[in-house]
Amino acid sequence: MEQAELSTDDHAEPASALKVAIIVGSTRPGRKADAVARWVQDIAVRRDDASFEVVDIADYALPHLDELMPPMAGQYSQSHTQEWAAKIGSFDAFVFVTPEYNHSTSGALKNAIDFLFAEWNDKAAGFVSYGATGGIRAVEHLRLVMGELKIADVRSQVTLALEDEWEDYTDPGSFAPNVTHEEDVAAMLDELVAWGAALKTLREATRATDGRS
Repeated sequence: MEQAELSTDDHAEPASALKVAIIVGSTRPGRKADAVARWVQDIAVRRDDASFEVVDIADYALPHLDELMPPMAGQYSQSHTQEWAAKIGSFDAFVFVTPEYNHSTSGALKNAIDFLFAEWNDKAAGFVSYGATGGIRAVEHLRLVMGELKIADVRSQVTLALEDEWEDYTDPGSFAPNVTHEEDVAAMLDELVAWGAALKTLREATRATDGRS
């Protein structure tokens, strides 16, 4: 399973450590997102303040949204939704790796996001985008979505232009990012971990309060 292959256990973290998902936001044949996600993970696992796992939406084979009840109801009837909800619910923060299609993110990523609600709430998100102009317009659309999901999205982001970061942008395997982008990833992760940790404390305090009421 591709998800397992992309994950790493090299930097084991205690159960209380911040858990960050690096979400592969494309399912298109010949996509570039999986190579970008692995690159982000290779940089991220040098850190000791969080654990990082690549989560590939292609592994979950989500159909077009097929739940009768809206996600806010939290009544997931489909097994694929329940599996997806359990996975996303296990994380404290997210890095969305997104292409830019027609000035927006991929339909597959938007669909995967739309399946859930509470599992996203009160967590943090950062973005790594790619496209002809670095994917910046895809991220702008995603930021609007994050607000509705009660996700705190960090300001710093990573943008990768096809003609600059791929030796041949028609070949997904020719990804060769400039080393200076590692600093961009680090800056984004610094903010993501800080916000993710703060919101994790908030969620835990809220659960403790609810438990006493």
